[in-house]
Amino acid sequence: MLDRPLPLKALARILVPLLLCLSMAPAAQAAKEKPTFTLAWSIYVGWMPWEYAAAEGILDRWAERYGIEIDVVQVNDYIESVNQYTAGQFDAVTVTNMDILTIASASGVDTTAVIVGDYSNGNDGVVVRDSEDLKSIRGQRVNLVELSVSHYLLARALDSVDMSERDITVVNTADADMVSAWVGTAVPALVTWNPMLAEITQLPEANAVFDSSQIPGEILDLTVAKTDVLTEHPEFGYALAGAWYETIALMYDEAKQAAVRDHMASAAGTNLASFDRQLDTTFMFQRPADGLAFVTSPTPKQTMQRVAEFSFDKGLLGPMAPNAGFVGIEFADGAVWGDAGNVQLRFTDRYMRRSLEGAAAASR
Repeated sequence: MLDRPLPLKALARILVPLLLCLSMAPAAQAAKEKPTFTLAWSIYVGWMPWEYAAAEGILDRWAERYGIEIDVVQVNDYIESVNQYTAGQFDAVTVTNMDILTIASASGVDTTAVIVGDYSNGNDGVVVRDSEDLKSIRGQRVNLVELSVSHYLLARALDSVDMSERDITVVNTADADMVSAWVGTAVPALVTWNPMLAEITQLPEANAVFDSSQIPGEILDLTVAKTDVLTEHPEFGYALAGAWYETIALMYDEAKQAAVRDHMASAAGTNLASFDRQLDTTFMFQRPADGLAFVTSPTPKQTMQRVAEFSFDKGLLGPMAPNAGFVGIEFADGAVWGDAGNVQLRFTDRYMRRSLEGAAAASR
C-alpha cells in the first residue's frame, strides 16, 4: 500500500497511456469489424484486370468507398479455384458460365454473376494436324480437358459439320500438357484455349479449323459471388463492379493502355505482343452499358439452356439431376429457366447498372 500520494508526473505517466488505450479501443474495434471478402482469380487474359486492380490499389479504393475490405487471391489451378469457392473458401471467383453451373451451382451453391466481363471470340479453338478441314477429325483421337469449355466447343464444332462425339475419341489431357502433347506425341487433333492455343497454332502442321468466334457469346467469362453474401452485403458487388470498369477503361485508354497491358502481360507470364493477340480474340464488354446490354438481351437465356443441355448429357449436373433444367437459372428480367424451386445461378444487371449510373453522374 502506498503511504503517500503519487506525484503528479508519476500519475500522468500511468493515466495518459491508459486514456490513450481507452480512446483508441473503439477505432480498433471498428477496424476489426470492417466486413472483409475474398476474390479468387486465375491467369487468363479476360481476368488479368483483377491482378492490375489489386496491384495498383484500384480495388482497395473502391472497397474503402463502400466501407469494406477485399482480399484478392491468385490460384494457379483454375478448376481448383472454382472447387475452393464451392467449398466455401472464397466469397467470389472468376469462372466461365459452364463451370460455375456444373461445379458450384449444381452442388447447391447459390451464385450470382456480378460482372459479365467478356466472351471468348477466338480464344478457344479446335486444332487439326495436316488438314484445314474440320471434317477430317472424323475417327481421330482428340486431346482436350474433358468436361470443360473445350469439350463444349468440340461438341458445337462437331454439330456444325453434322457429326457427334461418337465420331471421334476424346483423350483427357491437362491444360498444362497441351503444348507438349502436340509436340511430343504427334496427336492428330486437340481443343484448347489461349495462351496454349496461340502457341500451338504457330507450330508446324497445326491448323485451327474451328474457334469460339463461330459461337459468339456462348463461352462467357464471369466474376461471380455467393448470392447470400451479396444479399447481406450488396456493397461487395458494387465495389467489384466499380473497380472492374475503372480498370477496363484504363486498358482501352489510348494514353495509358500500353503501360497497363504491359503490366498485365508480365503478370500473366507473357509479353505485350502476345497479350494483345489474346485480347484481340476476347470480346471485352468495355463499358458498363455494354455488359448491361448483353445481360438483358435474349443471348444469356439461349446460351445457358444450350450449356445446361450439354452438361446434363455429359452427367455434369450430378447423379441426382433428372433433366437439363435441374438447376434453375434466373436472368436479369426475373425469368427462370429450369427448376424455379432450385434456382442456384443468377444473372443480374444490378451491379453493372450501378456502375453505369455512376459513370453517367461523373460525366455531368
